Amino acid sequence: MSEQPAALLATAVSALGGSERPGQVRMAEAVATAMTTKQHLLVQAGTGTGKSLAYLVPSLLHDERVVVATATLALQHQLVERDLPRLVEAVKDVPGVDTSYAVLKGRSNYACLHRIREGVPDDQGALVELPVGSQGQKVLELRAWAEDEAKDGGSGERDSAPRHTDREWRQVSVSHRDCLGAAKCPFGQECFAELAREKAHRSHLVITNHSLLAIDAIEGVPMIPDYDVVVIDEAHELTARVTQAATDELTAADVERAARRSQRHVEGPQADDLADAAGALRDATAEARPGRFERVPEELADALVLVRDAARACLSAYPKSDGDGDADAGRTQARGSVQDVFATAERMAAGSDADVLWLAEGTERIPPRLCVAPLQVWGQMRDKLLTDKTVVMTSATLMLGGDFSALASSVGLKPSERLLDGATVGGGKGALPWVGIDVGSPFDYGQQAILYVARHLPPPGRDGLVKAQLDEICELVDAADGRTLGLFSSRRAAEAAAEHVRERLPHLTTLAQGDAQLPELAKQFVGDPHTCLFGTLSLWQGLDVPGETCQLVLIDRIPFPRPDDPLMSARQKAADAAGGNGFMQVAATHAALLLAQGAGRLIRTTDDRGVVAVLDPRLATARYGGFLKASLPPMWTTTDPALVRKALQRLAKAEAGS
Repeated sequence: MSEQPAALLATAVSALGGSERPGQVRMAEAVATAMTTKQHLLVQAGTGTGKSLAYLVPSLLHDERVVVATATLALQHQLVERDLPRLVEAVKDVPGVDTSYAVLKGRSNYACLHRIREGVPDDQGALVELPVGSQGQKVLELRAWAEDEAKDGGSGERDSAPRHTDREWRQVSVSHRDCLGAAKCPFGQECFAELAREKAHRSHLVITNHSLLAIDAIEGVPMIPDYDVVVIDEAHELTARVTQAATDELTAADVERAARRSQRHVEGPQADDLADAAGALRDATAEARPGRFERVPEELADALVLVRDAARACLSAYPKSDGDGDADAGRTQARGSVQDVFATAERMAAGSDADVLWLAEGTERIPPRLCVAPLQVWGQMRDKLLTDKTVVMTSATLMLGGDFSALASSVGLKPSERLLDGATVGGGKGALPWVGIDVGSPFDYGQQAILYVARHLPPPGRDGLVKAQLDEICELVDAADGRTLGLFSSRRAAEAAAEHVRERLPHLTTLAQGDAQLPELAKQFVGDPHTCLFGTLSLWQGLDVPGETCQLVLIDRIPFPRPDDPLMSARQKAADAAGGNGFMQVAATHAALLLAQGAGRLIRTTDDRGVVAVLDPRLATARYGGFLKASLPPMWTTTDPALVRKALQRLAKAEAGS
């Protein structure tokens, strides 16, 4: 690196009108060192540190291509629309800095010109023109937008499209299985996804997401141009996103649809045999009990083998390509659906100890579905990502229980391989040395925030919120005069709390997740301080509401995974069998991460003040409570409800008088 990262960071911060933050400088230097020494880095950087600039600056200075992977579209959008353009403008006159960058997403995130211009295959594989009614009007609008994008050199990305539903978007996009490929597609030269890949190949910095990174590095499907270093932001989400990317689902309807689409392309009985196998799978899933299978029922195992073999035969019966360069889109996409069924059924029928198989319960609108996911992903991540690339992981919540060990282990780094003061503790041959640092936070949590644990309440039970908890919620919300973000373990609990607060405190506005789309709810919440917003998991991690809007964060219970969660229960059992403590390694670690994310909603700027109220006495009384509290920001802690209500009242009066 010809330019020192601290110097370039100072140039960028000055040009952007900001001020130097010690944690940001320390992080930038640590990232630059990791890139140079090729040692993995875990860096915890609290909210407000400015971590995006702290890794983008050394990434621009690095000699080879760097990939930045985020978990959420929101952060990806922030990097591409705000942080990177401003940084590039700030350092454009610095010699020797390659400021080229590109965004890379999965193929289904781009409009498909072939689908738009040639039509959409129906269940039989025949191309149909357009849905009817209002959906048809929306699809026409999306088609017109995509044509304008093609004409004007736009990206064709879903994020920039007119407002639409998932169903409408599927009418103008394809998955990687349905894609004809650039060589065969008559519109390959204009293809938005291909143009994005070409731009990525020309760029020094590539912005992508955890899922695409997992598919590229771990699944071995080439999606990203060759790179030297990957910076993983929101790294606390990585294990979950990699697991999600490696999870497959199968329903009888999927198999039936593949069979119907094959009817007009396969001359023999193979498509009918596949339809028969779908019937066997439907009968077997109807008989099976929802939940994880430690031993797969014989009827279900037989049905999976039947589906696998029928799908394999159906694939073999498809006519070979004419070789004249012309592609039959209907045939390609119908064959792709059979290939999907075959691959998933084969994986499920194999019964590998490395996988977890379960039946997810159906609803009125969604049929029961078989799911298969990896028991763990740390082995694949270690072998296929960490061994080949230099990896920098960052988040505001990487230290759980006050230590990096839990998260490091979950992604494939061994605690014994950590470098301490320049010397490794152990590891031996094949070791992957890594460094873990906490650059702190610009916030004074001891002065800005109170952690209140309602020790006097009864422990939460299976029947949802009880009267004592509902009364406590109303008293706290009343003291705060609204200004409350309620984070609940279930939709039922959130709705019950919202209903109770509406009855007891009708002068306040109380919103519940599901009343409207989340962006609309967030806008209303920010717009009126005398408002409460109650919801579930997406609010725990995805909401940024600085200022007086949010002075009380309510958490109804410690967010342990459900005892019947198939994957978590399997991982917990495996940890116990390996001689570990499954509860602490899996359930408590999961809860600590979510608790830290939820508590992090409170303090977003140096001016924020407020209370995190946990209505679960186990945080104060259980042996694992210390581990959970050590995962939270260092807030001043109390179990005194009267003291907390007075603090909230003082804050509310101060805001009202300002």
